[in-house]
Amino acid sequence: MLYLKKILDFYINSSAHVSLSALALTAMTVQFYAISDSFHCLLFVFCSTLVGYNFVKYDALARIQQNKWRIELKFIVFLSLFAFLVCLYLFFQFHWYVQLFVVFPMFLTLLYTLPFFPNKGNARNWKGVKIYIVSFCWVLMTVFFPLVFGRITLDSSVFWLSIQRFILIFVLVLIFEIIDVTKDDPHLQTVPQMIGVEKTKKLGYLLLTILVLIDVLKPQIHWIALSFKILVSVTIALFLYYSKETKSRYYSSFWAEGIPVFWWLLFTLLKS
Repeated sequence: MLYLKKILDFYINSSAHVSLSALALTAMTVQFYAISDSFHCLLFVFCSTLVGYNFVKYDALARIQQNKWRIELKFIVFLSLFAFLVCLYLFFQFHWYVQLFVVFPMFLTLLYTLPFFPNKGNARNWKGVKIYIVSFCWVLMTVFFPLVFGRITLDSSVFWLSIQRFILIFVLVLIFEIIDVTKDDPHLQTVPQMIGVEKTKKLGYLLLTILVLIDVLKPQIHWIALSFKILVSVTIALFLYYSKETKSRYYSSFWAEGIPVFWWLLFTLLKS
């Protein structure tokens, strides 16, 4: 049992789980717009997410908990390096306009991690900004990147999909912020720190309602898609309802973060 726990911890700590969630959301966009030959697109999203998340979190963590992370961190660095080489290879296989697009989320990741501006620190430590940057980057990579890759014309459906995707990621991040509300630096001004846990949950419920209403108010209602969105929104709402500071990290880092994978599998099952 201890051995299985170590495997699960490595799976989460190496960012493989969050990368699988990013792949799942991208795969849904691919399916929505029937994008062919999408393997390189999906592989790039998975590997770039793994590299980006590990780049953001492990430099400081390795210094703070050096003894605890010494062996595991070596494996994570090796995995991240391999994923980076895959990203580099795929990048040079893309058309120039896809390469140009990728530069923007890459810059946001660097801005999020490195202190570009004097006396400002990195964007991760800017007051109240973190949740918006994270949500926006996920929309760029899981909605717009596959569309640019597949040369799909951007229309109103893309706009509404990006709004719904932003809401989905935003509410999922709220779950993390509630669980970490007593651990996060008060200077960060996360949503629960600013308005309290209960109001944060109410905000999440409101956003999920808007997510569903977007499908309800469309000129033509697709009942299967609407039922699917309702089911996913209820699932996220339940996770949000039961989130609190005393929850274990598995609650957010494994179960809540795995919701997009559940969403993708359910969507694939309903579509088949």
